[in-house]
Amino acid sequence: MSRPYRLACVVAARPNLMKMAPLLRAFSPSETQVETVLVHTGQHYDADMDAQFFNTLEMTPPDFRLDVGSASHAVQTAEVMRRFEPVLEHVAPTAVLVVGDVNSTLGCALTAAKKNIPVLHVEAGLRSFDRAMPEEVNRVLTDQISELLFTSEASGTSNLLREGISPHRIHFVGNVMIDTLLRQQGKAPSAAEVLRQANLAGFVRDGGPYALLTLHRPSNVDDPQRLRALMTAMVRLSDDLPVLFPLHPRTRAMLQRYELSAMLDAPHIACLPPLSYLHMLGLMKHACVVLTDSGGVQEETTALRVPCLTLRDNTERPITVSEGSNAIAGRDPAVILALCRDILRYGGKSGRVPQYWDGRAAERVATATVNWLQSRRERRP
Repeated sequence: MSRPYRLACVVAARPNLMKMAPLLRAFSPSETQVETVLVHTGQHYDADMDAQFFNTLEMTPPDFRLDVGSASHAVQTAEVMRRFEPVLEHVAPTAVLVVGDVNSTLGCALTAAKKNIPVLHVEAGLRSFDRAMPEEVNRVLTDQISELLFTSEASGTSNLLREGISPHRIHFVGNVMIDTLLRQQGKAPSAAEVLRQANLAGFVRDGGPYALLTLHRPSNVDDPQRLRALMTAMVRLSDDLPVLFPLHPRTRAMLQRYELSAMLDAPHIACLPPLSYLHMLGLMKHACVVLTDSGGVQEETTALRVPCLTLRDNTERPITVSEGSNAIAGRDPAVILALCRDILRYGGKSGRVPQYWDGRAAERVATATVNWLQSRRERRP
């Protein structure tokens, strides 16, 4: 019997865990003859929050922790490469699987490619067409050096073909993060329970409407004028309905730096600490509207059919707008407020769930990967 294939799987930040959990299940050694080795680069790392996510998502601890930590984009990417190379030499994987678009995705893909180890990219082809976004650069470069590219929506396939990627390397599989959402949503607590645990019981009347806000992108929170405009919109919105605001550490720091923290004291804005996956899911499920600059939240609200307003001028996930419940709101307070009031008045759009966002995307990734691995082995002399 030939030896099992070995797949080095890379995670770096909590959104990566939601994508990786179903993939690790799908690559069951007994079913696929694939051994998985999980590498956590530690690009974003909080020991307590990481432990919560691993437990919730039913994931075993990583086989390797690189403990890269925070740094500039160049330093962080270089440090990922420096620390990942010895792991590759020790593990000798058949291929490296990366997800998403963070610096670790590109750093590990580059390291593998330079050692002639095939790279498999899950969530390939997404494009905002905004090269000022570091994530956009990571996406484009990772796709160019990947051997297999797994897309979550049709636009991803079109983008890759336009960029010269061979069709036989592209597989439209659906959205692995929605695999996790569908598996976990029944465990999510109610909004009332989340607020009670945060000592905010009664902030939202039982069953009453509320808005959920997430804000963390440097393009929004590192710019004082943009941050002020967005917070102005939220203060005004809070006169119409309560706003729940899980506060990202970066956002909190920037509000303090630019002397905007007083805006958080509006009587109908509730600041929450960073939340567990299930608590965040519970708040999303029951929100009247979700306002966000997160790509993952755009996808999750589309799967939940909850109205979403994206606080950016673009999105790399256009299917959430064309088919889902998302709309691009930009950063103008008057526009944001008008769109929110329309949702309050008319209910907002619920859209429809896109093709292959059905909880089986990881299975399709595993099937395509095993077929490729087997054909590759058969071609060897």
